[in-house]
Amino acid sequence: MKLTLEQIAAAQKANLETLSGLTDQALQSIEKLIELNMHIAKQSLGESMNSAKKALEVKDIQQLLAHQAEAVQPMAEKIMAYSRHLYELAHETQASFTKSAEKEFHVGQKKMNALVEDWTKNTPAGSDAAIHAMKQAITSAANVFETSQKTVQHAVEVAQTNISNAASAIEKNIRSTDKIASKNSNQK
Repeated sequence: MKLTLEQIAAAQKANLETLSGLTDQALQSIEKLIELNMHIAKQSLGESMNSAKKALEVKDIQQLLAHQAEAVQPMAEKIMAYSRHLYELAHETQASFTKSAEKEFHVGQKKMNALVEDWTKNTPAGSDAAIHAMKQAITSAANVFETSQKTVQHAVEVAQTNISNAASAIEKNIRSTDKIASKNSNQK
């Protein structure tokens, strides 16, 4: 079984197209991450300036404590929002790469099946066991790939659920802490 120059060139072209597609996906994700970080940096700078101005207006310790308590909840909420955005970006990128990998795997599997079929047409008599073993190996590889994809997908879903639950718990904790802090400052 020999590969022709045309087959080698076609395989190299397909690999180059795949690499180009994955590179584009990676660059889009990096671009989104940079946009998110720039937005956060601009927002944080403005909020820091406002907070610094308010801190300079503080006249006693109670005003300082109130100012600090006032700043904590929005900061915690922003950290949680940023974490969610990062997770969503990572999940989106992972899903995109997984989709590309699945596509390439299925294309490769079809090519391998076609190669085996071509090869089996020219095999000598008595090669049935070897042909069956090769086809079984290809089928097993496909099953392993599909099982691993399902396992990864399940792990991603579990992680997403855990992150959502953790975010909800933290948000509840922040709200209850904020309520306690506002009750304490009202009582003084």
